[in-house]
Amino acid sequence: MADTYLVPQRLDDPELIGFWTIDEFAGLLIPFAWGILAQHIIIGTGLAAVTWFALRKAKRSGASSKLVHAAYWYLPGSFLGLKATPPSHCRLLAG
Repeated sequence: MADTYLVPQRLDDPELIGFWTIDEFAGLLIPFAWGILAQHIIIGTGLAAVTWFALRKAKRSGASSKLVHAAYWYLPGSFLGLKATPPSHCRLLAG
């Protein structure tokens, strides 16, 4: 009798685009696209490779959580929908 249920082996695997995670793919795509648009394909390809290696090394050392932490505290509240503390004169209105 064939097994009718498919149980995933690893639930916490990140989503992949090809062989890369989404952030690595963006790190490859953005410098490469810049290289094409600026007509410097070799420089764009080199920057894409350097960015990919730097992201892999940073993720391996646990810097991704530090990057999210820094983005939360140092980027403005409207950037990527991050919430900010309301100004002091509006706190009474918030309830």
